[in-house]
Amino acid sequence: MPPTSWLIAGLFLVIAALYAAVGNAGATGYLAIMGLFGMAPQEMKATALALNVLVAGIAAFKFQQAGYFSWQVFWPFALTSIPFAYLGGWILLPAWLYKPLISLVLFYAAFRLLRQRRPASSLPAVQPAPVWLAGLCGAGIGLIAGLSGVGGGIFLSPLLLIAGWADARQAAATAAVFNLVNSLAGLAGHLSLIPSLPAALPWWALAAGVGGWVGAEYGSRKLASRRLVQVLAVILLIAAVRLAFS
Repeated sequence: MPPTSWLIAGLFLVIAALYAAVGNAGATGYLAIMGLFGMAPQEMKATALALNVLVAGIAAFKFQQAGYFSWQVFWPFALTSIPFAYLGGWILLPAWLYKPLISLVLFYAAFRLLRQRRPASSLPAVQPAPVWLAGLCGAGIGLIAGLSGVGGGIFLSPLLLIAGWADARQAAATAAVFNLVNSLAGLAGHLSLIPSLPAALPWWALAAGVGGWVGAEYGSRKLASRRLVQVLAVILLIAAVRLAFS
């Protein structure tokens, strides 16, 4: 494996640890790194989805083990997101469309990371999401997830908190499982169109798996370091700018 691939593996390890600590699988981080290294859109999408499956599975296991996962919160969103994530994975956007889409996703993810968390007392009281509204939101998030190569948790978790449909721990656990099912669906759709994966993927998966395990172990017990999250947000912004003007 060339030196560049080893460097990417090390960066994936760090990204996976940071994201898993907050219940996410790291797809936006993986996309940011691959964008900085100038990888082709089809490789970026397939790699991000494959790594998401692994790290989201670890995070989902850890958060469920800690007792934070709520099936009642999860299922209305997942019911519609899964088929739309498959559809999005099946669609291969040309580079001139894919890169701006990923740039927007990275800008949004950086914004969410940099935004100060509101105190728990200022969040609305937790109540179940209306099934019809959760279904609409799930379909939209699932389609974006499949098209871009992310799991969708980066969009779902803030929605759950802002709308008062879950508390912080439930939102993190729900995002982890949501990432898992959408990444599986998106990857299945992508592989049905282009049945190939990068040769270095096994090594990248090993690095992301180690990082994801460490991050999920930490995040299922305490909050991630604010300074580390800010560093991650800066990386996303740099990659978003590069993709926007490449």
